[in-house]
Amino acid sequence: MKIVQKEVRLNPYPRGFHLITRILTARFPEIKNIKQGFLQVFIKHTSASLCLNENADPTVREDFERHFNVMVPEGAPYYVHTYEGPDDMPAHIKSALLGSQLQIPITDGELNLGTWQGIYLCEHRDRAGGRKLLLTVWGV
Repeated sequence: MKIVQKEVRLNPYPRGFHLITRILTARFPEIKNIKQGFLQVFIKHTSASLCLNENADPTVREDFERHFNVMVPEGAPYYVHTYEGPDDMPAHIKSALLGSQLQIPITDGELNLGTWQGIYLCEHRDRAGGRKLLLTVWGV
């Protein structure tokens, strides 16, 4: 079994949901050497997250952002953790809801995603820096 791990740093993204599938596969060409296995993507942050969803229609990502902003609003009077700005505590909650890692099957050197699936970086802060991701592939 082969195991390869690499940390990549993404450029800063504005707040929202961003497709990063192609960026990850371009930065991790070792995926092509796996006939059957898995890619694990782990984000090393608590105010951004990862998810797998629609890769074709960008309005899906816009709707995600709008919905999460209604579901987890800024400025809720019960927030105590407010010293990093009004977007910080909601960002932590959104990150907890969506999660910090994904596991995707690899078949014949390619991510075995559904026709309309893509990997999203979910940026929940207004002015975040670049995000670090730990990518691990294992398989044969």
